[in-house]
Amino acid sequence: MANPLAHIHIRTYDTTCPRTDPLPSLQEGSLTIRPVLQSSDSSFGAEIFGVDWKKPVPDELVKQLISLQDRYAVLIFRETGLDNARHIAFSQQLGEKLEINPFFYGRENDRLGEPLLFDVGNIELDGSLVKRDSRRWHHSLGNALWHTDSSYHKQRSKYSLLLSHGNPVHGGSWTHFADTRRAYSDLPPEKKSQLEDLIVEHDLWHSRKLASPIIYGSPLPHELAAKPPAFHKLVQIAPDGRKTLYLAAHAKRIVGWEVEESQKLIWELIEHCTKPEYVFSMEWLRGGDMVWWDNRQSMHRANPYTDSMTARDVRRSTVVDDGVDAFGVVV
Repeated sequence: MANPLAHIHIRTYDTTCPRTDPLPSLQEGSLTIRPVLQSSDSSFGAEIFGVDWKKPVPDELVKQLISLQDRYAVLIFRETGLDNARHIAFSQQLGEKLEINPFFYGRENDRLGEPLLFDVGNIELDGSLVKRDSRRWHHSLGNALWHTDSSYHKQRSKYSLLLSHGNPVHGGSWTHFADTRRAYSDLPPEKKSQLEDLIVEHDLWHSRKLASPIIYGSPLPHELAAKPPAFHKLVQIAPDGRKTLYLAAHAKRIVGWEVEESQKLIWELIEHCTKPEYVFSMEWLRGGDMVWWDNRQSMHRANPYTDSMTARDVRRSTVVDDGVDAFGVVV
């Protein structure tokens, strides 16, 4: 198995967003679409302009945005001006159910205290930055591994919407995305045949242990109870009809295989999916920037906490999946 932490300190990949060499923009109704990665048969990631975020988004525009989401898998909106309430309200237009924050460290210790939002920034209650070697610091290391949000849930997530508050430092704040649809398409036929019927066990505490084996070698009882593992098909159908790989650092074991053998294949596939041609790095430029991605057809990762980091205030809502494979597989 490759070392999953070997490249987590790389700040950016070959393609960045905004691109230094922008692709031609497209106009669809009132929306301007600026693609990020494009090949002969695939598009991945797009900046979207033309949404009036000052008022609720009309239902017809929501349908158009979902159609674009199915095509690009990652949509980026700049300077939305959204606050917590409007962030949640737009997320609820995309699905009936939002994921509830488990508040691992107690709601009273959460900076937001909002059950429908996850504080994935690096700021403590008192405004200071997360302390090195705190449990939160070590928990965050798992976010620097390639993953899909909540694949360890029996009813997995569909969309994640991450919104920036405050003023990111230019050149210092990035989130990275990988296209698991195009990566699957490029696999040789014999590899696709091998993967077709595999079922994978996803476990949050597996990824935390990979990232921080001392602190998370033995998760606390309440942590284990809050997040038991789940099982999902490895090869799935993306919303655009193409096959895709449903992968994450949370992926622990292929059903019927030993863990070591499973990890070898899982990380072989993650390495494949995160080749430069499938990946871009999105830069957070200003407060109000928001990225909305589909966990069913992409992977992502954050940059890890460092001693020299600046404040990063980002908050995530998560739309629970309601599709045909939402509940995974019973084993």
